[in-house]
Amino acid sequence: MSKKQFDFIVFDWDGTLMDSTATIVQCIQAAAKDLGLPVPDHHAASYVIGLSLADAMKAAMPDIDPKYYPRMVERYRYHYLLKDHELPLFDGVRDMLNELAQEGYFLAVATGKSRVGLSRALHTAKLTSVFDATRCSDETFSKPHPAMLQELTRELGQDMQRTLMIGDTTHDLQMANNAGAASVAVEYGAHQADALAALNPLYSAKTVRDLHAWLMQNA
Repeated sequence: MSKKQFDFIVFDWDGTLMDSTATIVQCIQAAAKDLGLPVPDHHAASYVIGLSLADAMKAAMPDIDPKYYPRMVERYRYHYLLKDHELPLFDGVRDMLNELAQEGYFLAVATGKSRVGLSRALHTAKLTSVFDATRCSDETFSKPHPAMLQELTRELGQDMQRTLMIGDTTHDLQMANNAGAASVAVEYGAHQADALAALNPLYSAKTVRDLHAWLMQNA
């Protein structure tokens, strides 16, 4: 059996494991509409997925009065909480994670979600016990700062050179580059394949099954 290239695999959550991109976009747009603010288009709203909520609102709507950002976060959470219990994992995610765990990889999540939001999502998806560690944007610096990966590797005693970050946004891949970790892109989430490719991931997966197969052969 060939020696593994990586020991530690870190996943983004929204748009990578959970099929939530469209809902997040809709909730950002609904929050803006509630407050009578200019509604960001799909591109602007999807680009900010993966950032902390406060950073996301600033990036999606950079020209509004800053006093509205906390209210945008509040209204976003209101809309998202109405829908988050209905959001599915992408097809094949559960099987992929189970096989990776059985193969002995350490697994983690690094996400722009809050701790409360991720805990609720993991509980609903029945995946809490699959991950060895998780890091959320309200606990440390938001992506693309390398802190999430630095803290996760320290927590689990892992080597950054043998750590793989998997995500659907440029924020995920830039975080990996900033931390000195390898990365794999997924093309079925929030950001376009050409933008992801510009950050030089080892691979760019078109589906979860494609990602699963690549990991089994190459990670």
